[in-house]
Amino acid sequence: MRMLLQMLIGAGLAASGFAQGWPQGGGPAGDYVVPGVAAAEWSVVQNRNIVWTQPLPETGQSTVVISGGRLFYTRYARLGAPAEIASDIVACCADSETGQVLWEQTIRAEHPLRLSGCFSDSTSPPAVTDGQRVCFFNASGTAACFDFSGRQLWLRQTMAVGRSQPFLVDGRVVYTRQIYPPVQGNFGHEYKDAPHDQWTQLEALDLQTGKPAWSSECGVNMGAIPVPQRLSDGRQVIVVGRGGGHSPPERPEGVSMVDAANGQTIWTLPLDNFMSTQTYPVVDDCALVFHGPEHLWVDLSGQVVRRVNFCRDVAVRRQGSDGAWDAVETFAYPQGKGRAITQQSNLQVGDYHYFRAYKHPYLGRVQLTTGRVEYLQLPVQLIRQPDQADGYVWDLQDDAFIAADMTNNDGHVVMGDKRSRTHTWGHHASPIMTVVGDHLYLPTLSGTVYCIRWNAPQLREDAVLGISDLGPAGPTWTRASLSYSAGRLYAHTIRQLICIEAAAGVRAE
Repeated sequence: MRMLLQMLIGAGLAASGFAQGWPQGGGPAGDYVVPGVAAAEWSVVQNRNIVWTQPLPETGQSTVVISGGRLFYTRYARLGAPAEIASDIVACCADSETGQVLWEQTIRAEHPLRLSGCFSDSTSPPAVTDGQRVCFFNASGTAACFDFSGRQLWLRQTMAVGRSQPFLVDGRVVYTRQIYPPVQGNFGHEYKDAPHDQWTQLEALDLQTGKPAWSSECGVNMGAIPVPQRLSDGRQVIVVGRGGGHSPPERPEGVSMVDAANGQTIWTLPLDNFMSTQTYPVVDDCALVFHGPEHLWVDLSGQVVRRVNFCRDVAVRRQGSDGAWDAVETFAYPQGKGRAITQQSNLQVGDYHYFRAYKHPYLGRVQLTTGRVEYLQLPVQLIRQPDQADGYVWDLQDDAFIAADMTNNDGHVVMGDKRSRTHTWGHHASPIMTVVGDHLYLPTLSGTVYCIRWNAPQLREDAVLGISDLGPAGPTWTRASLSYSAGRLYAHTIRQLICIEAAAGVRAE
């Protein structure tokens, strides 16, 4: 039933023509999964399978949104000097065929955030478009909507959470709204006892007018990544989470299902010591939730109906010290303390729920039918130079790892959090994975991108279809997911936009 439903949805998207665009951060359905065919390998360094690159005048990290042959993204206003915090961003529209900018509009805001943060910054929320209007969020405190010629339609003072992934539901753009502001670019612990009217919540704005349509009754943690989902009866719902770092005030810790039509709470499941930093898919009317060492299925009554332990006696495929691959079927994954090992960017596709491990450079997945848990070690970084053999860093502590220099195209360091210079496993908000056809794309902060055959019967090294670069190690850095339209992938790094397509006459896998 689950696979049939996904096939029908994919066919509907293709028939509607919506599959030729990427109208919001999560793609046509908001779940980061689309039918199609795209390149499995490419190289910016070697100019292989690259249609064009477009240099950017300033840093930014929003996922590229695509509609009507236009690309929409955000960057910071020109800084002109090294900087750690900033607040004004630029909404950009570019030609999808060339990357050339068609128009730009500055969106000013009052509350600076740390630049190029490994969790988010003012430019992080992707735009949302209905094909006629495009809404941008400056996470420093402003939302603005324009028509496709760049004429402003409305402006609203509101603070989207930096990690918010806005999406459309029935002509309304839903985002995670922050009430209390950052202090010197950072969120501290001083709001742990804040009253309900200061809680972070979902809000829906009418895309035509910018006026609020509803706010959720339950709170939402700033690290949670709600995505639109649909129940078997046709209702659109959103699952949200509460609990995490920085002493969030929202209670109770745990998860809730919200009606996307009006923001009302359908059910709430309290979970002690819950870490909400994850996406929340719904499969067969059950929310899928990672909690502690367990993968939970939560039904429409808010009850846990199934549990799978993804830390105890799990299968791991990893590379040994001699370079040979070995398999351990009863591996005990160290859960750690205080943080979920799945720290964000998890994605459900077909019969699998994929996630990045926290303490090891492993990609994990839970098979939904059988409950089997598998991990596959991935190299931490691809180091590629023109006319040289590729090099790979395999250990998180390897001194060979080349940290991002976090400089813009003016040569200025534009960074407010030193953790941005590290790899993509650990305490970061990594880019959410993207699926095109049977390819799952896993970008890292330092610009290495893995392409995995997500429906491979076993999660082994032969499931890796390609390892690609978004530029040379060091100058390259990204927190944007890949987007897709009409056979092409689009990426947004700290320095440039990139358009990727398999070469004519060359298979994409």
